[in-house]
Amino acid sequence: MKTHGKKYNQAVSLVEAERAYSLDEAVDLLERTNTVKFDPTIEIHFNLGIDPRQADQMVRATITLPNGTGKTKRIGAFTDIGNEKELNAIGVLIAGGDDLIDSVLHGKIDFDIAIATPGMMKKMGKVAKVLGPKGLMPNPKAGTVGEDLIAIATEINKGRFEFKNDKQGNVHSIVGKLSFGNAKLKENLTYFINTLKSSRPTGLKGGAAFIESIYVCNAMGPGIKLDLSSI
Repeated sequence: MKTHGKKYNQAVSLVEAERAYSLDEAVDLLERTNTVKFDPTIEIHFNLGIDPRQADQMVRATITLPNGTGKTKRIGAFTDIGNEKELNAIGVLIAGGDDLIDSVLHGKIDFDIAIATPGMMKKMGKVAKVLGPKGLMPNPKAGTVGEDLIAIATEINKGRFEFKNDKQGNVHSIVGKLSFGNAKLKENLTYFINTLKSSRPTGLKGGAAFIESIYVCNAMGPGIKLDLSSI
């Protein structure tokens, strides 16, 4: 049976299990329930009233938070228009064409997110089995395929990322770092919640609840339930 340390138990004691907190109260509690010495990532967890087995009830969208996520991603760009130097200049870690495909096939994957031109996507079938299971295959729906890779990479560097529901119909994401402070965290949380609300799937009937519950927490800290009526 798993046991928690003294700091975690103290943090849990600050959160009333049956209470739903306003956004202001929850953000304030994030600082008070911090149990680590490093700058923890702040997480948000949604329980949705969708049936993830139904294609028309899936939730998937991209978002750029007002204050970013506090994390940087290594970008790999698959390009066939000869703009590797320009991509490297704006922070893309690695850029290439057929040579980058060959590198991936040899097991060298030095990036956290991949972007590609439509022309390169036609050639990337051979690496789909390598990148797909790792969640790295570029996808037009995720905004990682397009002719203007400079613009795509710039948005990713600003913090743009994709979120989607899991097999249980939930959405989990990061929304910043504790060091952002209350104002920026509240702004990011509000923006994320509103973005998710606007992503209500068309297959969900009008009277059905879309968002059933929302919890926020910091890394290794207890969950704090939000009062949906206050958001």
